[in-house]
Amino acid sequence: MRYWSLVFPLALLAGCAHFEPQPISPETSAASYEARSLTNEPLRAFLETNHVVAEWPCPRWDLNALTFVAFYYQPSLAEARAQLASVRAVEITAGERPNPSVSLTPTYDTSSSPPWIPGVSWDIPLETAGKRSKRIAQAIFSSEAAKWNFVSTEWQVRSHVRAALLNLRVARENQSLLERAGMAQSNVVRLLEGQLSAGAISGYEVTQARVAAETAQLSRQDAIGQFNQGRVQLAGVLGLPSRALEGIEFDFGALEKLPPDLTAPEIRRDAALHRADIRAALADYAASQSALQLEIAKQYPDVHLNPGYELDQTDNKWTLGLTVDLPLLNQNQGGIAEAKAKRAAAAAHFLTVQANAISEIDIALAGYDAALQKAAIAKNLLGDLQKQLDSVRSQARVGDVDALALANAEAAYCTGAQNQLDALAKAQQALGALEDAVQSPLTFSMDIAHSAQDHQK
Repeated sequence: MRYWSLVFPLALLAGCAHFEPQPISPETSAASYEARSLTNEPLRAFLETNHVVAEWPCPRWDLNALTFVAFYYQPSLAEARAQLASVRAVEITAGERPNPSVSLTPTYDTSSSPPWIPGVSWDIPLETAGKRSKRIAQAIFSSEAAKWNFVSTEWQVRSHVRAALLNLRVARENQSLLERAGMAQSNVVRLLEGQLSAGAISGYEVTQARVAAETAQLSRQDAIGQFNQGRVQLAGVLGLPSRALEGIEFDFGALEKLPPDLTAPEIRRDAALHRADIRAALADYAASQSALQLEIAKQYPDVHLNPGYELDQTDNKWTLGLTVDLPLLNQNQGGIAEAKAKRAAAAAHFLTVQANAISEIDIALAGYDAALQKAAIAKNLLGDLQKQLDSVRSQARVGDVDALALANAEAAYCTGAQNQLDALAKAQQALGALEDAVQSPLTFSMDIAHSAQDHQK
């Protein structure tokens, strides 16, 4: 029986958590980062689970697939996920009940033998006025706000992937157009040099043509550099080393869509109600409401039961105690005032977030509409330049115009093609800004995005 006194303390210790060190090695983490790729099996399992790729290895990586690669690898999402987990852990703390305590109260009586009188007392706290439920509600709303902040981080990752892929596409097409423009300008220079040799023109005209040709060559070199930088930028937003994109084929199909019907009132209304930062601000306000309820409940004191026992010689003495704080000097008015002020601040913050969101949406809608119109004008202009080039080619075949006129028409068409590419790029950037404003991928399925979000949770 003497061993039974050890059983209770040992049982308590057995349920305690123990510290497990998890050291971080910069060398190991850097090596792990360098080993990331688009072909490893864990990534394949993640993409197949979310129904992203139909075959493996993936032959062409589009915006949707690359977005999920970023969801898998991007360190900022791992950090946001850890922060979300830490906030959710507060729900456990909020739901915990206060532990009772025990005190040993031995008494020494000099007038009796044996002089020691063993005693023990307990303190059993009882929360009143539903404080625990209100504390749990506050933690749940705070967790809800953290969840929507995590969704905002996910959206930012997707936005960065789209922007980097768009930059890569524009740089690649610009490089091709500048190469064609350089060839056209070189033909103009060659033909003008022939006319200069024949004494038909001055050297000034040849010099102008050479400057145009050399400028096209410089622009092409810039485009090559931009394309290489674009690959490195895309790798960074995916959370991959740049070498992981070597030999990878990209599908830019999602960046060729310019939906004309995105100015519908439903898009603006839904975004003003359901944007992630708006939902987060609304959850923060609900948490402030619960915090105020908790502070009001603290006006009502908790109760502490204090039973005790003494073995006085051969007499068993039991005591019953009750402790209650007397709200005489304060009734938690300070805590209530602070909670009310924080609730008012949360309400003002919600209105600010929603107003800013509506303004961003309106600006993005106006910008997208203007970009669509400019893209349409550039398309019409390029169509006219194509007709002009076809006409000059037909005339050149029958000898009505010379080769120089054909070369100039080629150069003019290349300039128009570059203008159209610039207009399309700006339209796509405006579409990206509109998607950022409404926080909705307007060009691919929301169901897929939601499945990724559920998997990460």
